[in-house]
Amino acid sequence: MLKRWIRVSLFAALVAVSASAFPSDATAQDSPVLDRIVETSTLRVGMSGNQPPFNMKGRDGALMGLEVDLANALAAAMKVELKIVEMPFADLIPALENGDVDLVMSGMTITANRSRSVSFVGPYTISGKSILTTSAALAAADEAEDLNESDIRLVTLANSTSETFVRRMLPEAQLTTVASYDEAIAMLRANEAGALVADMPICLLTVLRYPNEGFATLNQPLTLEPIGIAVPANDPQLQNLVRNYFVALEGTGILEALRQTWLENGAWVAALP
Repeated sequence: MLKRWIRVSLFAALVAVSASAFPSDATAQDSPVLDRIVETSTLRVGMSGNQPPFNMKGRDGALMGLEVDLANALAAAMKVELKIVEMPFADLIPALENGDVDLVMSGMTITANRSRSVSFVGPYTISGKSILTTSAALAAADEAEDLNESDIRLVTLANSTSETFVRRMLPEAQLTTVASYDEAIAMLRANEAGALVADMPICLLTVLRYPNEGFATLNQPLTLEPIGIAVPANDPQLQNLVRNYFVALEGTGILEALRQTWLENGAWVAALP
């Protein structure tokens, strides 16, 4: 099975480089987060748990997705246990800053503003803003200005780059923010919003996931945005370690295999509830 092959390959490739990538005891003294990871043998990765195809729950309640596989690979390479910490998207960066998680992987766009407080490794994919809607007129939009109307009701994830995008580029539209995409989809179904503004992979997946709901999305994204791993700004040794693993993933073609599995194939949608 391809998913199993990816996990085995990730483990083998990353463990192979772990000896050269892992910092010595001397340098680790200046690495508070990495020290904690080594001492507790646990890597805590923050995710919202409801951002398909990056992270979501299958029918059995277990987390799955591109970032879940990537987090498992990093933990295996470090030879530590993975602990995924689920929380609302808006709480992820504060949790990283407060030391409640060691990394964040949750479809997070690398931005200048976020980079003022945390560091990033990546990107592991390029996304862009799109919309999910049941309106043929909105789905035909060619540019952001086509959505900047006072009678258009939009919904976004709170504290996301989608919220920032709407407030900056679509100030005339009505905006509601929610804690999860499930809430946003419920609003579309109830006609409480005309469109969800979100990253294009999420919009495309939702169209595939609910083929009988009449959902549609744009043909081309409105923006281009890099998605990466958020790392504590005060731990350069951890940043270096994660970056080394990332280079190994990209160089061996494993990241490309993950992208094909989770962003292009779509067969895994059948495992969703």
